[in-house]
Amino acid sequence: MAVALPGVVEELLSEMAAAVRESARIPDEHLLSLKFIFGASAVQALDLVDRHSVTLISSPSGRRAYQVLGSSGKTYTCLASCHYCSCPAFAFSVLRKSDSLLCKHLLAIYLSQVMGTCQELSVSDKQLTDILLMEKKQEAS
Repeated sequence: MAVALPGVVEELLSEMAAAVRESARIPDEHLLSLKFIFGASAVQALDLVDRHSVTLISSPSGRRAYQVLGSSGKTYTCLASCHYCSCPAFAFSVLRKSDSLLCKHLLAIYLSQVMGTCQELSVSDKQLTDILLMEKKQEAS
């Protein structure tokens, strides 16, 4: 079962997707709402989307993970199905302090889906497992 975003965020992303389908752009009022909800993370996430930093990695079994090339040059593995990112900001601001809904990497995933700019990569089940295990090893060190 997927974890749901707060209703206001779901509604905003839905309206943004409809606007992109209709006019191929996001209206300014939606961008302002995004900035109001997410603060500086919204601008940073939009920058990641503009740089095509989001890649959906899928395997034949239907498992999916995202990798986001962060502004620092480090790649973070994210699981949108449960709103998880391997970045330190997620651990601190989202999980520990609870002062953010999402980190900029997760927000970039949702925005890249809305805007249709998410890159896609199909890999074998073993390759996806290796990617996830590699991320776990990097977190532990």
